[in-house]
This record gives sequence, structure tokens and C-alpha cells, in this order.
Amino acid sequence: MVDLKKYNLSGQEVGRVQIADGLAEAEVQAQSLKDYIVAIRNNARQWSACTKGRSEVNHSGQKPHRQKGTGRARQGCLAAPQYKGGGVVFGPRPKFDQHVRINRKERRQVIRALLGDKIRNDRLVILEDPSFEEPKTKRVSAFLKGAALQGRILFVGEASYMDIQTEGKKERISVPSLNLKAFSRSICNLPKAQFTLLPNLSGYDVALAHTIVMTESAFKELQEREESR
Repeated sequence: MVDLKKYNLSGQEVGRVQIADGLAEAEVQAQSLKDYIVAIRNNARQWSACTKGRSEVNHSGQKPHRQKGTGRARQGCLAAPQYKGGGVVFGPRPKFDQHVRINRKERRQVIRALLGDKIRNDRLVILEDPSFEEPKTKRVSAFLKGAALQGRILFVGEASYMDIQTEGKKERISVPSLNLKAFSRSICNLPKAQFTLLPNLSGYDVALAHTIVMTESAFKELQEREESR
């Protein structure tokens, strides 16, 4: 069993929380990790860069100079790429959908391995469930200072689930619980701090984060998932 530090919102350590060795020892092949990160990066691109060729630019079709007698090379149009305001040669064009599909099982294995790496390096801590009536960035900033947490911080909270109807299909989405709405807004103005829900946890965010701060309820939900594996 591995012990994780548990803090209150004042940044004081109030105890230790045990986690099963399964998650702490989780590993994945380096190639799977690379494929996952590359896919996440590619899927974040818009692929919408567009330049205009000589037939698309809004330019005069006038001939630059007469064909003969000037001693210069013959030219046919001011929209040619060698002229200012002319078309672009071999410039970027909008591409077809470049989405890379990530296997669900592989994605879960990578996220487990990245969380396991944070646990082994003592970079995952537990936070007592915060209670905010309204957003207060000072309270979260005081927590980070009291717990001596620096660098990029990823806060992970538990989620509530809501069923919605979209195009005749019923879908279940995750939304912040009532006590986390003000807490998540309190994090927005902090530099290098990010908030996400456990069901929406991205391995790319986990890899970038120096420390992960997980609420107690989210940690219990994570343990339940591990027990059901």
C-alpha cells in the first residue's frame, strides 16, 4: 500500500490516505505513451490554414509591361507569385479531417500509467472536499502557498452526471457538482493552474502537470474504478 498526503484548504497536512498498489505500479509501453500524446496533439489542430493562389487573389489581371522591347523577361499577370500581392506557391490549404482515433483501452492504460508515475514520485496529493459559497481565488492561492506546491498544478474534482437529448439520442455528460462550481471558478485566475473533472481527465494534462491535487471525493471515485477492474 502507498500513502498519499492529505491537505485541508489551508494547506496543512491533516493525514495520509492509502491507495492500492495496482494503480501505483501501473506502467505502459513507451510506444503506446508516445502514440497517445501524438494523437492528442494532432487532434487539437484545426487544419484550417489557408492561402490563396494566383487564381484566387483579388488583383488586377493587367499585364505588367509590354511583351517585347524592354529587355525584361515576359510577364503575363500581376497576380503571379513573384509580385507583391500575388498568389502563394504551395501554401497551406485546408485539409480533410485528420482526427486520429485513440483506442479506449489504450487511453485508459496510458492515463493509469501516468497517474502511477505521479504517485511514485509523490506528486499526487489529496485535498479535503472544498466548500465554496462563491469564488475566492485567495483561498486557493493560500492553499498552494501553505502546501508549498509550485509549477503547473492540475486540480481534479468529482463529477455529477446529467442525461441530455441530442438529435434524438440520449447521452450522459459529466458536470461539476454544486460544491465544485465556485471552487473551479476560483482556479481560473491562477497562473499555471487548471481544473478538470475525473471523467474528463486527459493523459496529456497529467503529463504536463508538475503536481496533481485531487479532491477526496474524486479520489474515492478513482479507487472504486480500480476495485471494479
